[in-house]
Amino acid sequence: MTSAAVWLAASFTACAVWLWTTPAVAITRLTRLTAPPRSRRPRRRHLRELLAAYRGPKRRAEAWRLASIELCQALSAELCAGRPPGEALTRAMAAVDLPDPDLLRPVEAAARNGGDVPAALVTAAPRQGGDGLRRLAACWQVSTSAGAGLATLVERVAVTLRTTQAHRQDVAAQLAGPRTTARMLAVLPVLGLLMAAALNMHPLRFLLGGLPGLACLATGITLNACGLWWTSRMSNQAEG
Repeated sequence: MTSAAVWLAASFTACAVWLWTTPAVAITRLTRLTAPPRSRRPRRRHLRELLAAYRGPKRRAEAWRLASIELCQALSAELCAGRPPGEALTRAMAAVDLPDPDLLRPVEAAARNGGDVPAALVTAAPRQGGDGLRRLAACWQVSTSAGAGLATLVERVAVTLRTTQAHRQDVAAQLAGPRTTARMLAVLPVLGLLMAAALNMHPLRFLLGGLPGLACLATGITLNACGLWWTSRMSNQAEG
């Protein structure tokens, strides 16, 4: 056995040990969900780090969903303490670490000056992840037009948002396994090429040396890309 084959076998063994000893993604998510609640400061720092590390639309929407839940909870607590709606909203916004505070400056100004808070909330709500703010605007509109209790409506919205978020996290945890499996299967052809090269079979010479090899390479890459795209499409549809 050549040194390259020995090195390749050792690498595969190390990868197998790491996959065997590492806890599953679902177990990790379940541990986080069932862990004791932390103080507000670490939670706020986590939101800031989440938005700073991942600037993608999905991560930004997730940060806004979490911030909307915290905002509704803080607003409900302020209203139950007997504060007026405008002051309660201002204090709640100051207590929550929003992903983009400048986006809600018009809402804060409307709450301080007695302006149209529902319209400001709808305008400021981001396209992705802003469902909580739009629901809060609807609650505010109903409470001012029909005289319903704003604290009760906001608390119901907070409960609905928490339930939806828990369901979304559960679906994401269940989809983590198929996504990981699809990625591992996509890498298997590369591992096959490495094993063939370690056995002195010269796979690249065949794949790049003539028309049949190029046809096989193009077909394999196309099928691999289609498989990844189809798996990602099904996962996104299930998660949506």
